[in-house]
Amino acid sequence: MSVTVVGISHRSAPLEVRERFAVPFEAADVVVQELVSAGCAEAVLLSTCHRTELYLCGDPDGVDTPTLGARSLCAHSGMGEREAGSYLYTQRGRSAVAHLLRVVSSLDSMVVGEAQIQGQVRAAYGRAVKLRDDTYTIGPVLTRLFETALRVGSRVREETNLGAGAASIPAAAIDLAERVLGSLEGRQAVLLGAGEMSALAAQCLTDRGVRGIVVTSRTETHAREIAARFGGAPVGFETLPDQLAEADLVVSATAAPHTVVKRAEVERARSRRGGRPLVIVDIALPRDVDPDVAALPDVYLFDLDDLSRVIDGTLERRRSEVELAERIIAEGLESFDAWYRARSVVPLIRALRGRAEDVRQRELRRARRLLRDLSDEEFEAIDRLTRQLLNKLLHPPTARLRDAASEGRAHEVAEIARYLFSLDDAREDNVNTNGERE
Repeated sequence: MSVTVVGISHRSAPLEVRERFAVPFEAADVVVQELVSAGCAEAVLLSTCHRTELYLCGDPDGVDTPTLGARSLCAHSGMGEREAGSYLYTQRGRSAVAHLLRVVSSLDSMVVGEAQIQGQVRAAYGRAVKLRDDTYTIGPVLTRLFETALRVGSRVREETNLGAGAASIPAAAIDLAERVLGSLEGRQAVLLGAGEMSALAAQCLTDRGVRGIVVTSRTETHAREIAARFGGAPVGFETLPDQLAEADLVVSATAAPHTVVKRAEVERARSRRGGRPLVIVDIALPRDVDPDVAALPDVYLFDLDDLSRVIDGTLERRRSEVELAERIIAEGLESFDAWYRARSVVPLIRALRGRAEDVRQRELRRARRLLRDLSDEEFEAIDRLTRQLLNKLLHPPTARLRDAASEGRAHEVAEIARYLFSLDDAREDNVNTNGERE
């Protein structure tokens, strides 16, 4: 199987390394286009706050797709291949397929059971499909893989209680803030950013009794929308220094490719706070807040890696649900594997149908000469009848060929089919049993 995943995640690298590999939304299309231009048959990029992964498909006899993918990620991060080698992981074939199924089912998430990852995978796939209209970057294999993965993810959400009691990233962030501040009842909070994570954080803050929520974003329309939903106040990004001086809690989740909260800004705000503690939770990747802020007195800075301490205890309570999810994933893996193996006989099926159609057309031409008195409508009826008969006769052997391939018996059954139907021009050197040449 020619599917490969190359990537980096919270399981393989610390935050300061992961943020170097994060690919901004606007750069994602360029990355996959470059990979396809370099020889990958198909490519999809998944970049979230916890992982950056390339899903690749290529001809086994073609370019080295794992190496190509690793080089692409390293080039984007600015990290040398040798240095990155201890952080990047590569999985091939069934392991790569199983990995995506576990990712979309949230079993590989920092927060097992969290709901955001399925939408992120769907968005990555949707972006690839949209790009396909202009540049062929995704084809039948990764299309089938991602559609299978999304169905598996939906089944896990619907048929298990894996998400019950699972903390979201923003909820874990608010838990950390409460450990420092105590009750958030009547507190003032600032949200930096106006995306999905900020909306989730706003809901958590409202549920915990926060008195006022201020939303600031470089996209003012989005800031106004979130503020309106949760009874908050949208403010301009230029007011951030004043907001830092007033707030008890800051949750930052922008999509900025660089630091947006500098140490100097926080230090100036601190001088106006009269010693009141300020909690800043940075759940962005790359990080929004200068890590040096953590050294300031009365300022408590937490990032994505700090959240793992809050989250670790949630998995054991859902162990039985994980086992059920794994069974659903195993079914999805077998379904994709069977489909992939069945692709190996597609050229043979085409040859069989082509040979049969050639015979039908030859006999129709002969019948036309012998049955000259038939009208065009009558001859069209004969044409339609013979086509229907041909389809009915070919359906059982076609279905059996696909079944045999999915069961791993493609070679033996294909040889018999070639012999029985005299398909000597559809030899094995033209029919790759891995399904790569159609």
